[in-house]
Amino acid sequence: MVTKQTVWAEVDDEGRLVLPPELSQRYGLKPGARLRLDEGKNDFRLHLPVTFLKKVYIEPTNCCNLDCRTCMRNAWEEQLGLMTDKTFSNLLAGLLDFSPQPLLFFGGLGEPLAHPRTIEWIAQAHTQGIRVEMITNGTLLSPKKSQELIDAGLDMLWVSIDGATPESYSDVRLGAELPKVIENLSYFKKIRPASHFPRPELGIAFVAMRRNLRDLPKIITMGRGLGAKHFKVTNVLPYTQDMLPEMLYNRTLRNITYLPSPWLPSLSLPKFDLDEITSQVFIEALNSGCNVELAGSNLGIANDVCTFIESGAISISWDGAACPCPPLSHNFISYLHGVERFSRKHVIGNINEQNLKDMWLDEEYVAYRERVHSFAFAPCTPCGGCELSQANEEDCFGNDFPACGGCLWTQGVIQCP
Repeated sequence: MVTKQTVWAEVDDEGRLVLPPELSQRYGLKPGARLRLDEGKNDFRLHLPVTFLKKVYIEPTNCCNLDCRTCMRNAWEEQLGLMTDKTFSNLLAGLLDFSPQPLLFFGGLGEPLAHPRTIEWIAQAHTQGIRVEMITNGTLLSPKKSQELIDAGLDMLWVSIDGATPESYSDVRLGAELPKVIENLSYFKKIRPASHFPRPELGIAFVAMRRNLRDLPKIITMGRGLGAKHFKVTNVLPYTQDMLPEMLYNRTLRNITYLPSPWLPSLSLPKFDLDEITSQVFIEALNSGCNVELAGSNLGIANDVCTFIESGAISISWDGAACPCPPLSHNFISYLHGVERFSRKHVIGNINEQNLKDMWLDEEYVAYRERVHSFAFAPCTPCGGCELSQANEEDCFGNDFPACGGCLWTQGVIQCP
């Protein structure tokens, strides 16, 4: 049984908070590091310094073997390509400049297993002591590739499954067959070394829509049977008009329940069973016009928070372009309150031309991340009422590109593994 260890900080004679050395080392906290502080009712939260690089998203290719309803490629016109050995070598060399070394996540807009060198690169990173994760649609996860991924030292495998029946699955992931994916994962589970904490860990990613939401409980049951320990559910982001009716969060974007304000009354709820009696009451409480807390956790805490910036992430595209987050790695069209919104990609450099650490610690880029931490952007998500919200070029608060006020990732509506 794994027990939770209590960690204590101390206050020295000059009133300064002193963290345990092992904690400082784990998060790369060096003298002079600045940590943002949020005050709560009976506590306060320290955020990681903006100079701490914790996670690198790598897109080995933006090519894919499927044609999914939910994919960004339905509304874009970009060059397709494969990452070169030189580009990956530059990235790997850059990762070794950091201590501790950041996690490396193989994903992006394409299918990582569609690149012939992905597994070899995973092995190279693992050899250097880097934790490696990957997401796949599971269709190319053959017995041979499953064994190679295990041998390569992959730490975590995410598999996207958006339907619990062959019909509902193929309705979303056009060109794929659920029985084949289940067969692939069954073999993966069979050959994975036995352990109470087997590696690679397995996670299931699910894109929730009106057409498939009822499948979620079955997917969780199915995933647990396949050895999954993690489940990540996100809403669909409509890239085309025909996906607008699939959204599950039209009222949520404007609901003040999810926008904590000192001007609103507060409602603190305990944990309780969710059944035919309590579920409707819970829904009415959420729509009461109060700041809602559930067992002490404010439900609006995910608002105006960039999970990518706050978690110390950066995204590297197949061509070596470095971007603040996966959503800013491509130009794309989506819809906010039913209105077309264009998001222009934001490239801060290229690892084929610059050192990763130099880009990460560039004064201008550090200042940008500090600005995102404070999130002083216009509230385009609950408002969405002017022409400025139809792009990420600027907002009515005077912020220029990239303006993040209309980003649904920052509102806890869309989330990535």
